[in-house]
Amino acid sequence: MTEGYKETARQIGSKLKDFGKEIPETMQGFNQMSKATHTDGALSAKTKELIAMAIGISARCQGCLAFHAQACVKLGVTRAEFEEMLQVAIYMGGGPSLMTAAEAMLAYEEYGGEKAK
Repeated sequence: MTEGYKETARQIGSKLKDFGKEIPETMQGFNQMSKATHTDGALSAKTKELIAMAIGISARCQGCLAFHAQACVKLGVTRAEFEEMLQVAIYMGGGPSLMTAAEAMLAYEEYGGEKAK
Protein backbone atom coordinates (compact mmCIF):
# COMPACT_ATOMS: atom_id res chain seq x y z
CA MET A 1 0.00 0.00 0.00
CA THR A 2 1.54 3.31 -1.02
CA GLU A 3 -1.26 5.69 -0.02
CA GLY A 4 -4.22 5.82 2.30
CA TYR A 5 -7.40 3.94 1.47
CA LYS A 6 -9.46 7.13 1.47
CA GLU A 7 -7.18 8.49 -1.25
CA THR A 8 -7.38 5.20 -3.14
CA ALA A 9 -11.19 5.39 -3.05
CA ARG A 10 -11.11 9.02 -4.16
CA GLN A 11 -8.85 8.32 -7.13
CA ILE A 12 -10.74 5.23 -8.25
CA GLY A 13 -14.08 6.94 -7.68
CA SER A 14 -12.99 9.76 -9.96
CA LYS A 15 -12.09 7.30 -12.70
CA LEU A 16 -15.39 5.47 -12.26
CA LYS A 17 -17.20 8.78 -12.84
CA ASP A 18 -15.28 9.08 -16.10
CA PHE A 19 -16.39 5.57 -17.00
CA GLY A 20 -19.98 6.70 -16.45
CA LYS A 21 -19.49 9.03 -19.42
CA GLU A 22 -17.19 6.84 -21.50
CA ILE A 23 -18.88 3.44 -21.10
CA PRO A 24 -22.31 4.35 -19.72
CA GLU A 25 -24.10 1.10 -20.52
CA THR A 26 -21.53 -0.95 -18.63
CA MET A 27 -21.62 1.38 -15.64
CA GLN A 28 -25.42 1.49 -15.58
CA GLY A 29 -25.51 -2.30 -15.55
CA PHE A 30 -22.89 -2.54 -12.83
CA ASN A 31 -24.61 0.13 -10.72
CA GLN A 32 -27.96 -1.64 -11.07
CA MET A 33 -26.37 -4.93 -9.99
CA SER A 34 -24.69 -3.18 -7.05
CA LYS A 35 -27.93 -1.56 -5.93
CA ALA A 36 -29.79 -4.87 -6.11
CA THR A 37 -27.27 -6.58 -3.83
CA HIS A 38 -26.98 -3.87 -1.18
CA THR A 39 -30.37 -4.30 0.44
CA ASP A 40 -31.54 -6.59 3.20
CA GLY A 41 -32.99 -9.87 2.05
CA ALA A 42 -32.37 -13.40 3.30
CA LEU A 43 -28.93 -11.97 4.17
CA SER A 44 -28.54 -8.56 5.77
CA ALA A 45 -26.80 -5.77 3.87
CA LYS A 46 -24.08 -5.96 6.56
CA THR A 47 -23.50 -9.67 5.92
CA LYS A 48 -23.36 -9.07 2.18
CA GLU A 49 -20.79 -6.31 2.70
CA LEU A 50 -18.63 -8.62 4.82
CA ILE A 51 -18.82 -11.22 2.05
CA ALA A 52 -17.79 -8.59 -0.50
CA MET A 53 -14.81 -7.61 1.67
CA ALA A 54 -13.76 -11.25 2.04
CA ILE A 55 -13.84 -11.66 -1.74
CA GLY A 56 -11.87 -8.42 -2.15
CA ILE A 57 -9.24 -9.82 0.22
CA SER A 58 -8.99 -13.11 -1.66
CA ALA A 59 -8.76 -11.23 -4.97
CA ARG A 60 -6.15 -8.87 -3.47
CA CYS A 61 -8.10 -5.88 -4.78
CA GLN A 62 -6.90 -2.65 -3.17
CA GLY A 63 -9.84 -0.64 -4.49
CA CYS A 64 -12.22 -3.24 -3.08
CA LEU A 65 -10.58 -2.90 0.34
CA ALA A 66 -11.05 0.87 0.23
CA PHE A 67 -14.70 0.88 -0.83
CA HIS A 68 -15.86 -2.10 1.24
CA ALA A 69 -14.07 -0.96 4.41
CA GLN A 70 -15.91 2.34 4.15
CA ALA A 71 -19.22 0.52 3.63
CA CYS A 72 -18.54 -1.83 6.56
CA VAL A 73 -17.99 1.11 8.89
CA LYS A 74 -21.12 2.88 7.62
CA LEU A 75 -23.15 -0.29 8.21
CA GLY A 76 -21.90 -0.56 11.79
CA VAL A 77 -19.70 -3.63 11.39
CA THR A 78 -17.98 -4.20 14.72
CA ARG A 79 -14.33 -5.06 15.01
CA ALA A 80 -15.30 -8.55 16.21
CA GLU A 81 -17.45 -9.08 13.11
CA PHE A 82 -14.68 -7.74 10.88
CA GLU A 83 -12.11 -10.01 12.52
CA GLU A 84 -14.31 -13.10 12.06
CA MET A 85 -14.70 -12.25 8.37
CA LEU A 86 -10.90 -11.91 8.18
CA GLN A 87 -10.55 -15.39 9.69
CA VAL A 88 -12.69 -16.88 6.93
CA ALA A 89 -10.87 -14.95 4.20
CA ILE A 90 -7.48 -16.05 5.56
CA TYR A 91 -8.63 -19.67 5.90
CA MET A 92 -9.84 -19.71 2.30
CA GLY A 93 -6.89 -17.81 0.80
CA GLY A 94 -3.84 -18.79 2.87
CA GLY A 95 -0.74 -16.62 3.25
CA PRO A 96 -1.49 -14.09 0.51
CA SER A 97 -4.92 -13.48 2.04
CA LEU A 98 -3.28 -13.04 5.45
CA MET A 99 -1.23 -10.14 4.04
CA THR A 100 -4.29 -8.61 2.37
CA ALA A 101 -6.34 -9.14 5.56
CA ALA A 102 -3.86 -6.93 7.41
CA GLU A 103 -4.36 -4.28 4.72
CA ALA A 104 -8.14 -4.66 5.03
CA MET A 105 -7.91 -3.98 8.77
CA LEU A 106 -5.85 -0.86 8.06
CA ALA A 107 -8.57 0.33 5.67
CA TYR A 108 -11.35 -0.45 8.21
CA GLU A 109 -9.50 1.50 10.90
CA GLU A 110 -8.74 4.40 8.52
CA TYR A 111 -12.48 4.84 7.92
CA GLY A 112 -13.14 4.97 11.66
CA GLY A 113 -13.71 1.29 12.45
CA GLU A 114 -12.90 0.17 15.97
CA LYS A 115 -9.22 -0.01 16.91
CA ALA A 116 -7.75 -2.90 18.87
CA LYS A 117 -7.60 -2.37 22.62
